[in-house]
Formats: sequence, C-alpha cells, structure tokens
Amino acid sequence: MNPAGSVIVFTVSSGLGFGLLTWLGLGLPDVRGWAAFWYYALGFGLAGGGLLASTFHLGNPQRFLKAFSQWRSSWLSREGCLAVAALTVLGLFAIGALMSTVWQPLGYIGAVLAVLTVFATSMIYAQLKTVPRWNHWSTPVLFMLLSLGGGGLLAMQVWPAMILLALVGVMQLVAWLSGDGRFESRGTDIGTATGLGVRGIVRAFEPPHTGNNYLLKEMVHKVGRKHAVKLRIIAFVLMIVAPLGLLMVSCEVPMVILAAILHATGTFAQRWLFFAEAEHVVGLYYGKR
Repeated sequence: MNPAGSVIVFTVSSGLGFGLLTWLGLGLPDVRGWAAFWYYALGFGLAGGGLLASTFHLGNPQRFLKAFSQWRSSWLSREGCLAVAALTVLGLFAIGALMSTVWQPLGYIGAVLAVLTVFATSMIYAQLKTVPRWNHWSTPVLFMLLSLGGGGLLAMQVWPAMILLALVGVMQLVAWLSGDGRFESRGTDIGTATGLGVRGIVRAFEPPHTGNNYLLKEMVHKVGRKHAVKLRIIAFVLMIVAPLGLLMVSCEVPMVILAAILHATGTFAQRWLFFAEAEHVVGLYYGKR
C-alpha cells in the first residue's frame, strides 16, 4: 500500500478534530465567548481540513457530491453524511457557546455524531477482506480511541486523555502483533488468488505487464521489516510514551500542549505505517508476496 499523503492527513486531522469536538459537545471544557471561539476554531479547522484533504485522493474530486448518495451500502458515503450532520449540529452548538448560551442537548447529539463519523471512517478500512491486516475489530477500536485520546489532550481533559492513551498503547500492540500473521492465517496464496491451486503448486512466471500501474503504486507498497520495526518504535514513543511521561511530570497547559504535539506527530507516523504495512491480495497476481 502506497500511503497517499492526503489520506494520512485526512484520517489524522479529522480524527483529532472530531475527537476535540466530541469533548466540546459534552461540555468538557465548558467554554463560552472568545475561549469557545478558539476551541471550536481548532476543532472545526482540523475536522474540516481533514475532510478537504480527502477530496484530493478522489479520482474525480469535482464529483465528490456523488459520494453522499450511496449511504445505504458505502461506508465512505456514510462517513460523509455523518460528518456533515456532526459539523452542522456542533456548529449550532458552537454559536450558542459564542453567545454564552448553552444548548446542551445539541452538544450531546453532536458528540454522538462525531464519534459515529470516526467509526464510519474506520469501517472504510476494516470492512476490506482484501486487506487482512485491516479486516479486524481492532481497526475501529483503535481509530476511536486515538480520536478521543488526542481530542482529550486538545480539550485539556488530561486524566481522561491519559487513560485513553494508555488504552491506545495496549490496542496498538494488539493490532500490530495480531496483524503480522493475519495474511497467512487467511490461507490466501497465488493458487487461491488465480483459482489454479487445484492443479498443483502455482508460481508466478512473469508479471502481467512490464510497466508500473495504479495497483502496484497503491496496493503493493512493501516496507522492509527492519524499517517497519524502527518506525513502530518511533510512532509508539511519540504517540504514547512521551505524552504520558510528560503529563506524569506536569499537567500545566504548556506541558499538555507539548504532549498533544508529540502525540499528533506520532499518530502521523502510526497512520503512515497503517497504510504502508497493509498487504492487498492483489499483490499475489504480481508475485509480490
């Protein structure tokens, strides 16, 4: 999988943005006036910026409105519909906060919609049986924990965020360790992929074509194991260990901001690995496994 920058930015930015908006919708923190303006500006900026980045990965960005019409069968479409609903409801709630008026029921509804948006994003990947590493319950759990944990840091909800980040660390290790052998455990090989396995052992004599193509660029990106391990360590330290260590030393605002920056940086590395380590079964046709 060749991790496109726009998709990484989208998943990380929108996850943090909707995570922050979830906490704000719950009234944590209960901000009004100018304080509310800066919190909501950050939340909407991250969520909206992430959604905007996602359009650059579409084959025909000018037709993005069609993505909303397939909500009955497409998680991508559900994500778009939920995102618009969440931003609309939380936008109304934010207006009330700016006017020092609390419309808390709107906040609760918006918080639920924000969490569902992140869940829908995760299911775009978790539903893919063709990518065994993603096709697992740990994918949506990790997406939502990262969103709420990172959003909690941005919302200055230190102790809940620390608990969530600790859970992220455990779940990330589960996802990495269980995902490493999932492709083999599915029993898929070049014989089952081509349907020729019943005739004996199948080997790739030569690739289907000599040039590069979209499938090879997007679906068969291979990361050397030694580099993947190093990147996992870097991602885990920046995403989990460093923020928790800083917050155990002090919960003052500058330290929380630094912890949030380190966490976001580590999450970018983690999300790059999420795409780079994925192995699509189409690689079997090209003898890439």
